[in-house]
Amino acid sequence: MPVPDFQLMMLPLLQIASDGQEHTISAAIETLAQQFHLSDDDRREMLPSGKQSKLSNRVGWAATYLRKTKLLESTGRGKFRITSRGTNELKLTPERIDLRYLAKYPELADFRGDPQPGGCSNGTEAHAGLTAVEETSQTPREVLEASYLLIRREIAQELLERIKAQPPTFFEKLVVDLLVAMGYGGSHKDAGQAIGRSGDGGIDGVIKEDRLGLDFIYLQAKRWEGTVGRPVVQAFAGALEEQKARRGVLITTSSFSQDAQKYVGRIEKRIVLIDGEQLAQLMIDYNVGVTEEQSYTVKKVDADYFGEE
Repeated sequence: MPVPDFQLMMLPLLQIASDGQEHTISAAIETLAQQFHLSDDDRREMLPSGKQSKLSNRVGWAATYLRKTKLLESTGRGKFRITSRGTNELKLTPERIDLRYLAKYPELADFRGDPQPGGCSNGTEAHAGLTAVEETSQTPREVLEASYLLIRREIAQELLERIKAQPPTFFEKLVVDLLVAMGYGGSHKDAGQAIGRSGDGGIDGVIKEDRLGLDFIYLQAKRWEGTVGRPVVQAFAGALEEQKARRGVLITTSSFSQDAQKYVGRIEKRIVLIDGEQLAQLMIDYNVGVTEEQSYTVKKVDADYFGEE
């Protein structure tokens, strides 16, 4: 089964601590994984950022809400123990503990920034964010990352629309700007001279793989409208063979067929296919054609600063 949402983990996590002993989050994660019959793939599933597993994130947030409502208490870095309130709660034998259930504790309202009597609020933005969490059953980090990916997708689509509306010479300049930003081609001047100078046998340019020019990458960059099939890719591979080249990059504003993708996986030469979606994402990553509008930094407590083991 897929990783359960963090609210489903609250009661089992509290039950793990019912013995009154100190427990670790890492051990609780393993216990819950077994309890929910999660496969190895489920356990390894990562958040979109790739920096934390979905399982670890959801167990961590379940523990956070239980601590905020004083059902659990922290006893050290990544350690917890049940409180007397938590023990009394289990005596009520609840069928489920979730955010609605925990709303009876005033500490949850404080944490969520609920409006105070008289119309005041101790955190309107936080309250709105946590309301979204309750509605989606995702953790705050999952909501944040999903929103970020949606914004990236919208920007990528707009980038592609604008690229397709520009003349071919603009696309050549874009490729130069992107490759230089990624560390290829040396200077803009070097890269600009390399791109577009060939045009032989389906090769649009040759660019340095490193700033010293120890090796080269052969390029084909086209603004195709339809799906790029195997014949185009196969012709490019043949052009590389004529040049005795080992590496090539084929860039398009459209997409590649499955047959074309399978073909590059079977041949000896190393050909990288970059479709329109990946091109736009690379432009976002390397700040080509985009500018920063707003920046958010997500921080965490530095346990080392407080000397926790």
